[in-house]
Amino acid sequence: MNIPKDPHSYAHPEKAKILNIDLDLQVDFENKQLKGTACIEFETIGDSNQLILDTKSLEIKTVADTQGHALSWKLKKPDKHLGSALIIDLSPNIKKINIQYVTSPQAEALQWLDTQQTEGKEYPFLFTQSQAILARSWMPLQDSPGIRFTFTARIQVPVGMMALMSAVNPQKHTIDGIYHFDMEQPIPGYLMSLAVGNIEFAPVGPRTGVYAEPQMLDKAQYEFADMEKMLETAENLYGPYRWGRYDLIVLPPSFPFGGMENPRITFATPTVIAGDRSLTSLVAHELAHSWSGNLVTNATWNDFWLNEGFTVYFEHRIMEALYGRSYSEMLAALSRQDLINEVAEFIKDGKGDETRLKLNLTGRDPDDGVTTIAYDKGYFFLRSLEDYVGREIFDKFLQDYFDSYAFRSNDTESFLKYLNQNLFVNNNLVPEPHVEQWIYKEGLPENMPVVQSDRFDRVHDELNRFLKGINASDLKDTNSWTTHEWLHFLKGLPEQLSPGQMKDLDNTFGFTTSGNSEILGAWFVPVINNKYESGYNALEHFLIHTGRRKFLTPLYSAMIKTEDGEKMAEEIYKKARPNYHFVSSNSIDDLLNWNPDQ
Repeated sequence: MNIPKDPHSYAHPEKAKILNIDLDLQVDFENKQLKGTACIEFETIGDSNQLILDTKSLEIKTVADTQGHALSWKLKKPDKHLGSALIIDLSPNIKKINIQYVTSPQAEALQWLDTQQTEGKEYPFLFTQSQAILARSWMPLQDSPGIRFTFTARIQVPVGMMALMSAVNPQKHTIDGIYHFDMEQPIPGYLMSLAVGNIEFAPVGPRTGVYAEPQMLDKAQYEFADMEKMLETAENLYGPYRWGRYDLIVLPPSFPFGGMENPRITFATPTVIAGDRSLTSLVAHELAHSWSGNLVTNATWNDFWLNEGFTVYFEHRIMEALYGRSYSEMLAALSRQDLINEVAEFIKDGKGDETRLKLNLTGRDPDDGVTTIAYDKGYFFLRSLEDYVGREIFDKFLQDYFDSYAFRSNDTESFLKYLNQNLFVNNNLVPEPHVEQWIYKEGLPENMPVVQSDRFDRVHDELNRFLKGINASDLKDTNSWTTHEWLHFLKGLPEQLSPGQMKDLDNTFGFTTSGNSEILGAWFVPVINNKYESGYNALEHFLIHTGRRKFLTPLYSAMIKTEDGEKMAEEIYKKARPNYHFVSSNSIDDLLNWNPDQ
């Protein structure tokens, strides 16, 4: 299969391609650096005499063959997004090289937290976020999702701390602080991960368990008790889990995403710990990535929907199998609502191109493609195919697809050829006429699936009663509402409410003091829009102590649209920014036109 050239990597895998990386790194918290060696095994094609790697802000000390003979190398001028190409001249018959290097204290993938930024406040913490192209800031590699390799590692950390990677992981601390890792299945660079801290492990099933700081471990073990059941459900849908164990680590709150699907160990935000297991669809999503994304990977970030659209579809199927169709349809309805809003916003801002599934991110940060479009438009495209051919045929197609492309990458055009042959032709079906419209056109096609949710219909009825003057305390059946029903209620509120209505809602349902991050994130939008000052302290606390970009972007966006809100946003951001990972601060810097030196 011909994989297209990746515009976000300097690598030329058609000439020289890495096969394995063996890391030997020391974690230096005092200087906020990783120091050590990457031993890179590779193959050359034809008479190629160069290996080109991606790096970003790495200090390269030496490059040598395994006999210690120095090799000629150079770093090209850095690009803002891509970093610097490391070009290594190869002597004949060289198949491995050793690169001694040191990371920058400002390495974009690495978040160094001091003791006060952790739950236990006794040990510091380090975690990585490599997606999309940040792995190159903590190791030299070919940092493209279309290039896969195996890895081993020796990681030395301060005694009393544990290290974890996207590999076979320890379950107990070592005496000397040295940990060894092995990942025998080939993975792309964006799935390279490392976490270091005062971490402990608790099992939740034969193949599943949770890691967290000791103070968070019991909560995590309770919240994620259904992980083994989710894993079994996923296998029943689309075939065997191929990664050995499936574990999860709850990271400190500065983690910028809900979850990151690093193989064998999902990195998760503490914002999904609500105490009632109501937000665990995130685990279903990250678990589903073990098939769609980790097993079958988008070839370039222009094809990002191949990772996320499939994963949202799979996530909803897991939740339906576990909790019923009425539950999963609430998730689908929320997705549909968010998608329609985001498409409208893009088109209003003259950015209709951003609503296409197949993107063109050349010359841009690939993180720009992380929008509702890839996730939810991708999901509804696949759901439209299920509607067209029927679930039984579509399920067989998906399982065959995962098997056919296991441990390989795929691009949009290759997928469309596979789709036509294996879903339509092989089943004697006329191709669905809207396929290319979903992929290449702006907006939403006319066959956008409609979601029917009786539970949301009842919520909508109660919302209308409230807006017509009924007291919040007189609304019906709210004690039985799930998080998703509350989100539908909050997102259905008009932009402007009276002070009395805001106070009534808050006094009755305690939104401002909720322990549920999703409800807080939704509630703070009307708090901002209606200048509900009783919620300001909680809003500030939330923004300072939550690094999840999903919540940050809409709240800062809402503030800068209100009178005097820009000043409020800047005052909060000045306090909060040191707690954010680069992925989040980079987005909010752009939103607020923030000068990091101010």
